[in-house]
Amino acid sequence: MASDHKPDLWATETHKGIVGLRFRVEKTLFSEKSPYQQVDVVKTAGHGNLLLNDGLVMMSERDEFIYHEMIAHVPLWVHPNPERVLIIGGGDGGTAREVLKHGAVKRAVMVEIDETVVSACRRHFPAVSCALDDPRLELHIEDGVRFVNETAERFDVVIIDSTDPVGPAAPLFDKVFYGHAAAILNDDGIMITQAESPFYDAEIQLPMLRNQRPFFKRLHLYLFSNITYPGGLWSFGFASKTYHPIKDFDADRANAAGFPTGYYNAGIHRAAFMLPNFVADGLSDVLDPIEGVPS
Repeated sequence: MASDHKPDLWATETHKGIVGLRFRVEKTLFSEKSPYQQVDVVKTAGHGNLLLNDGLVMMSERDEFIYHEMIAHVPLWVHPNPERVLIIGGGDGGTAREVLKHGAVKRAVMVEIDETVVSACRRHFPAVSCALDDPRLELHIEDGVRFVNETAERFDVVIIDSTDPVGPAAPLFDKVFYGHAAAILNDDGIMITQAESPFYDAEIQLPMLRNQRPFFKRLHLYLFSNITYPGGLWSFGFASKTYHPIKDFDADRANAAGFPTGYYNAGIHRAAFMLPNFVADGLSDVLDPIEGVPS
């Protein structure tokens, strides 16, 4: 007699050997070794499809909107006229999707090193990758570091949607790279960087921000909560040549945007920069204060 028992399968990510995340897997949808990393997509019991690179969770269908809204809308509602946007990484297409919701954006360039990630996400995350065929988007499958070093184009906003600083993403945290990124920004440009966990990655955040410090007038960190990254609290770096992330935030323009969001709103924007003491104290020698904003 055939058994109806299904194997108890879990996708497990262990972070630094001290904490783990587990997602119950119903089936594997995609598994391929690219020239850069192992890329897997699994269907989970409670989080929809899940993307993993080298066994690390990149996103789930259930909460991807949080990450992508926060990485895109924060800078694009601070910059008064973000016509040209560069995305480094972001192979799933979610950041491009949110960027291209902004009518001010006339041109977006996305540079992703791993075509396997793009192909897998086009097939298994259509609601995330839906903007990859937008006529305003120019997609390059190449090394983002090389692109930034060689391009003659200038941008209003650069978004570095990178994985953890290992493997192909490691150079995206270097001082030389940040210098080149600053050089291709206009004089009032903003750079956003994926900045890891405030709980587990302070030793990454501090040198990352110090590497950015010589090139930007303002450095800030902002936070968001999600369910697929270790600790449930994650961060982005906000580096600006001119603009203050709250004083120059155009809440009226954001509120009148005309497109829905699942996480981001004007209150979340402001609150994200109000750092807990353990984060602010640990980075006090490199971050700028949010001066003039009531605490």
